[in-house]
Amino acid sequence: MFEDKKILITGGTGSLGQALTKRLLDDDVKTIRILSRNEEKQVQMENSFNDNRLRFFLGDIVDYERLKRAFEDIDIVFHTAALKHVPKIEYNPFEAIKTNVIGSQNVINACLYTNVEKAIAIGTDKAVSPLNTYGATKLLMEKLFVTANNYINPEKHFTKFISVRYGNVFGSSGSVIPKFIEQIKKNQKITITDPKMTRFSITMNEALDFILNATISGEGSEIFVPKMKAYEIMDLVEVLQNLLGDTGQEIVGIRPGEKLHEILISEDEIRQTWEYNNMYLISNPLYSLFHGKSTDEIHKGITKLENLKNYSSDISDRISKSELQEMLTKSGLI
Repeated sequence: MFEDKKILITGGTGSLGQALTKRLLDDDVKTIRILSRNEEKQVQMENSFNDNRLRFFLGDIVDYERLKRAFEDIDIVFHTAALKHVPKIEYNPFEAIKTNVIGSQNVINACLYTNVEKAIAIGTDKAVSPLNTYGATKLLMEKLFVTANNYINPEKHFTKFISVRYGNVFGSSGSVIPKFIEQIKKNQKITITDPKMTRFSITMNEALDFILNATISGEGSEIFVPKMKAYEIMDLVEVLQNLLGDTGQEIVGIRPGEKLHEILISEDEIRQTWEYNNMYLISNPLYSLFHGKSTDEIHKGITKLENLKNYSSDISDRISKSELQEMLTKSGLI
């Protein structure tokens, strides 16, 4: 699907954007435009990749006129740009609304204006029953993307808008694993918010496989969720201390806006959830109503998800301690 395509990645200088760029270049795309507002990271990325198929556009998704120019003649848009740091957003909530909500609507409008083939929004588990402003803005981003498929003229080309939702990438910057490793190396106690905490885990390669699978499979208006295992926070602590040394532990309590367990599909969403191409597909009833087709008519070979209250890290299959140790060893983090 991606061979000879023209791709644009918003927020493309971030860790996901750069990993996605590398994977797509290996798939023989025609060109990739990187849109971001970070000049220094663009220079670093350009020097690092040194590939004449890359184009670097300085710009912000809150600037609709800039998006219209950047999206010209593009086939597929991956929308990864967002404000993501929970405490900073709690202190500056409307900045997150401008970027994550209004900026996402600008992306939608620019896709429609330039007749982009597909647009994929990168979501987060924090959008499910959000406890913080970041999660609330990403929930609205999802709603905007799945609803954008109502802007359809059957006699003309139209954009297929898709959203994907997953948790933190294993060992990504800002996540708990690098923090624990740094504390051990500094001979500090590991600060644990709650010993009962569980988290989903997905590696960067798994995330890329999932995003591209959803891009290929999506017909518009779906939210795709990967099938993932979860780990217990105390298993992670034990494995890290076995590998790096036991410096002790300190229980500090759950931070504002933080959940004990991650939820990727809520109890209410389960009613509209299907298994499809080794993923979960949350369908949009309005889309089926608008097209006069049921979800299983739009997607052949799907299976309705039954007998599951929700999709949460406390009830998902567990990653064993030996698997955690192998993942940490292969990650290059230690």
